[in-house]
Amino acid sequence: MAEAPNDTQIDYWNAAAGATWVKYQAQLDRQIEPLGLEAMRVLRPATGEAVLDIGCGCGQTTVALADRVGPTGSVVGVDISRPMLEVARGRPVPQGAARPEFREADAQIADLGRGVFDAVYSRFGVMFFADPTAAFANIRSAMKPGGRLTFVCWREFAENHWMRVPMEAALPLLPPLPPPNPTAPGPFAFSDPKRVGAILRDAGFKTVTADPFDTSIGGSSVDETVEMAFRVGPLGAALRDNPALAPTIAEAVRRAILSHETPAGVFMPAAVWIVQGRA
Repeated sequence: MAEAPNDTQIDYWNAAAGATWVKYQAQLDRQIEPLGLEAMRVLRPATGEAVLDIGCGCGQTTVALADRVGPTGSVVGVDISRPMLEVARGRPVPQGAARPEFREADAQIADLGRGVFDAVYSRFGVMFFADPTAAFANIRSAMKPGGRLTFVCWREFAENHWMRVPMEAALPLLPPLPPPNPTAPGPFAFSDPKRVGAILRDAGFKTVTADPFDTSIGGSSVDETVEMAFRVGPLGAALRDNPALAPTIAEAVRRAILSHETPAGVFMPAAVWIVQGRA
């Protein structure tokens, strides 16, 4: 059988990555929730609307959207990670919210319906497509004419201290790492707003904008922040290839993170784009 275009990502998010995100789900949700909420504020989901949540993961955003559209609306969360969807399906839903539907599907090629959704939303779920133009064309076909797309994606690695600080502390103690491919599927694939705009316009979207949003994120203890840095993000990826080095770099990473501790936990700057388009 021929490989589907996103088989590598499907394998990744159903193995170690999916299990890791499930394990740290509460901490990750707390950390990135302010960024997702800003995108949701910009989208302005309204009572009675049908909304599609791309890369819904463990379902925090899908449930929040369901609360906003109310019992007369509908929300579908789509993801490729079975472990994360299992968590999503077990989430409590507020009284008076729509009952969210969760689908295991690859949004690049799945039949999402035709002209079904008033709005599409994503919190860091759209940077992993093998062919992003084809993926967004497929997503657009599921939207009603004039439907709204809003998603949040990371800006440059250098601007995101919560990933940069632990990685820079560890680099002198790691073997040389290959330079990243800036357009390969991954967290920073959409850091260039010109590239994102071209992709969306080629996929048929109009009135495309990318607005910067900056805030500090975190709220976990130093120990929790160190542990998560060793599991997710660029440092987590480096340590998956060099697991024996974790004890060697632990103290350097801890010292770097400690300098960002506040009475409310560790907080560091995060920098994202809030991207919008019209079907």
